[in-house]
Amino acid sequence: MQARLAKQNLVLWGVGHTNAHILRMWRMQPLPDTQLICLSNYPVATYSGMFPGVLAGQYRVDEMEIDLVRLTAGGSTRLVLDEVTGIDRRQRQLHFAKRPPLDYDLLSIGIGSQPSFDGVTVDDPAGLITVKPMQTFLQRLKSRLQDIASTHRECRVLIVGGGAGSLEIGWCLRSAWNRRSSAQSSPLAEVLFGLEKLEITLVTGAAEIGSGLKSSTVKKAVEACRRFDIELIRGERIAGVDRTGCHALSGRSLSADVVIWATTARGPAVFSNLDLERDQRGFLATRSTLQTVSDDSIFAVGDSGTLVDSPTDKAGVYAVRQGPVLWENLQRALRGESLQVYRPQRDFLKLLNLGDGRAIAEYRGWSLEGPSWWRMKNRIDTRFMRMYQDYRPPQMPADSVMNEERPRCLGCGGKIGATLLAETLKELPRHDSGKVVVGLAEPDDAAIVKVPSGQATLTTDFFVAPVNEPFLAGRIAALNALSDLYVMGARPTVALANIQIPLGHPRGQQRLLREVMLGASEEFVRAGVELAGGHTIEGLQLALGFTILGEQLAPPLKKNGLAPGAALVLTKPLGTGALLAANMQGDLKGADYLRLEQHLLVSNEVMLEVVAKFQPQAMTDVTGFGLAGHLIEMLEASHCGAEIELETLPLLDGFAPAVSAGHLSTLAPDNETFAARVDSSGALLSDLKKAALYDPQTCGGVLLGVDQEKVQPLLAYLASRSFPRAAKIGQVLPSENRRPFIRWK
Repeated sequence: MQARLAKQNLVLWGVGHTNAHILRMWRMQPLPDTQLICLSNYPVATYSGMFPGVLAGQYRVDEMEIDLVRLTAGGSTRLVLDEVTGIDRRQRQLHFAKRPPLDYDLLSIGIGSQPSFDGVTVDDPAGLITVKPMQTFLQRLKSRLQDIASTHRECRVLIVGGGAGSLEIGWCLRSAWNRRSSAQSSPLAEVLFGLEKLEITLVTGAAEIGSGLKSSTVKKAVEACRRFDIELIRGERIAGVDRTGCHALSGRSLSADVVIWATTARGPAVFSNLDLERDQRGFLATRSTLQTVSDDSIFAVGDSGTLVDSPTDKAGVYAVRQGPVLWENLQRALRGESLQVYRPQRDFLKLLNLGDGRAIAEYRGWSLEGPSWWRMKNRIDTRFMRMYQDYRPPQMPADSVMNEERPRCLGCGGKIGATLLAETLKELPRHDSGKVVVGLAEPDDAAIVKVPSGQATLTTDFFVAPVNEPFLAGRIAALNALSDLYVMGARPTVALANIQIPLGHPRGQQRLLREVMLGASEEFVRAGVELAGGHTIEGLQLALGFTILGEQLAPPLKKNGLAPGAALVLTKPLGTGALLAANMQGDLKGADYLRLEQHLLVSNEVMLEVVAKFQPQAMTDVTGFGLAGHLIEMLEASHCGAEIELETLPLLDGFAPAVSAGHLSTLAPDNETFAARVDSSGALLSDLKKAALYDPQTCGGVLLGVDQEKVQPLLAYLASRSFPRAAKIGQVLPSENRRPFIRWK
């Protein structure tokens, strides 16, 4: 079974209510010859309908979240976690804060909105908490409340905005306060418990609260505020925010420790960078087909778009109803057919969560209140979320699998086409080291490089891409290959690439190769390495690696220099093998994936400085054989033993749950077999510690032996250089009959 590279890129920028429907439908049936790519600033998307309930403690935080990492893992969807900064409509490319441009054929923008600060002066607002981005709201609010609780026992909260969302925040925050000591409590319960008094005030510039609600509903909302002891201030438009609270246009001062900003929405700031027509509030102007009026290849949905002919309020219900229309229109647009028209409904059921097990309902002019409406809201919301929280990897559909009429050539006949390769190579940034005599500038049968008199250091590395993000895979492969030279005390200078590109449409192949090589080139340029050439070939899956030449800066630091009494230091936590295995099965949480990604991208280049400053006895990078395997290599070469303090082993976040769920690398059993070559004794190994010792590492840390008196200065130095979890994990012992051994402590 072979996944086929597609001709077209369908890109979802943001996974709000509407775009989430596309992702769900795609998991059921991907479109032929099309690659779906999701772009997000965060590894999770939040469902605003359940957010007040989370605040009140009616739901766990994860119950309102769609884990994008898990939802896109193991299938035909790619996830890019980065901030989009602009669009080049002529080239049909998206530009990012931290990565190279990404091609699109169709683009659907659904990144929501942001609170408006029009005409408001913001002056050093220590307590200002905006509702958006919702992914970080709770943590920002909790942090502010902790600061307040550490100095005094009373807190004044001012909610700016009079819409339904503002009201729900006020009610549910009060409910969280009322139930702060109960078993079923809010994520804020701990900090709320530390306060003796909580004052809540809601201020709006409108004459009445509840914009867009019927008068009978507003009456119930006002009564709810009275019941929850929430002060209402109407008709006061805020002119400024500072450390003391807010100042109204009338001159009135409203003191507050926390200002929650939940005003009328505006288009996200990034929209001002786009060459697309916008409405007066900064949202993208769209036609009834959901296409932007400026560009037929770009759709804007949910809060991000405004229908020119029939504008609506910014409400999630409209975004949800747009989903099926967008899915149909994307398919028609790819086929070149006429598009369907979206007609927004005139009225819909509104349910406002009071946070105490009741809700206010409004529909077709009538308003009701009670527990039954909360139960209805709960059913609607939980049913909606269940559709997006099935993280089992989807089955690969038949039409996304290679089914070539003519068998593909292997051997040298399986090479990537010359035109495709040439187009990719000319885009790559290059580091001119002056050491390449013949290379990519004037390609030949082989590269010719200059080396200093004496010895040169050479390494090679190759693996199947561990992540479904080609740019990231290129960076990881480059860093993994560079590490071998750093631990030998060599400065890398020149690299050759070996890339296997999956079969598929030449356009998809070129896009994939471009992203992979741009990722690798980013790390090589940063490391001062010149890419001199390489070899590309078609195959069953994306695989990549590099052969790298380096200059030895000092006598090589080999594995055989350990001496009894030396401390063993590990520079990075363990666990990448199990986490990558969990990710393949859609069972790695987004937050843990984000930390894993950051871990993988920390270069071991600092070891060149460590060698010069701390003169370690020996060192090696911990890679495929795991900590135990690479330690055994050092002990055998040095004719020593070791005592390992199991409790000091640093582990990556998410490793323990992954192991408990049975996610182990396929190489782990072989690593354990290899480790049986040495005598081991001492404490019994728990399943978790055993998994950590034998877990194969990608872009792993460095294991080194160093004199005991140098340990603390070394750890402090590493912490200052992006290795905060470096740890002393044991010590070297004299050999017993010249046989290597490991003693677990």
